[in-house]
Amino acid sequence: MAILHAIIPAYVLSGFFVGFLVGMTGVGGGSLMTPLLIIIFGISPEKAVATDLIYASVTKTGGSIIHAFNRTIDWRIVSRLASGSLPASLITLVVLHILGLDSTAANAIITKVLGAALILTAIALIFRSWLMEAYVRRVGDIGAQKTARYTILTGVALGTLVTISSVGAGALGVTALILLYPKLPIVRIAASDIAHAVPLTLLAGIGHLMGGAINVGILLSLLAGSLPGIMIASAFAPRVPDSALRLVLAGTLLVVALRLLF
Repeated sequence: MAILHAIIPAYVLSGFFVGFLVGMTGVGGGSLMTPLLIIIFGISPEKAVATDLIYASVTKTGGSIIHAFNRTIDWRIVSRLASGSLPASLITLVVLHILGLDSTAANAIITKVLGAALILTAIALIFRSWLMEAYVRRVGDIGAQKTARYTILTGVALGTLVTISSVGAGALGVTALILLYPKLPIVRIAASDIAHAVPLTLLAGIGHLMGGAINVGILLSLLAGSLPGIMIASAFAPRVPDSALRLVLAGTLLVVALRLLF
């Protein structure tokens, strides 16, 4: 009963909305949830990132189970990304700890990095087709060995960015994977990105938790909405086009980014 009293309806609805988007497109987790917690609910950036990372890990575990059941996850891609992202996340956490930033300085850095990451995410969403065409025209097939190497490097970039701002594993990760694996169906890319985000966000979230507590009631409320949302969307994702969702999401992210930066 105590757990039920901790559930907050507004956070449940927010969790369902974001979870549904993540399950459908592989995009929208930290890109939307962290700004929502900061701008709408007034949570400090530092605590918002920590809350979102733990929330994302549990939520994407639910999505990964459904995608695994549908056999849409490419575990080869997941392992390559993780081999770069997990060490990068750990190093980033150590650096942040060594710097010993106070909460005001940490919040300022997180807000700026978050705003920049949202703009990059929106650009990746809007110009995904153009980026793919330009990439194929200029680069073409880079070979299996280079593809594996660049996937690991993508993991390094994602591990660093996600650990600081909780943003990047979705749109930026999916866009990079589309460029690296152009022949792979989009549903397999989104599913692989979701599966990779589970250990990354868990590691980064635990690291942030060591620096301060999170609101358990808020976390439980978000999960109460996001787990049903991502499971429902993941079940229907293979049959639903995501182009309209991506454009709406990109516009939303640009507005949020400008709000954070200015």
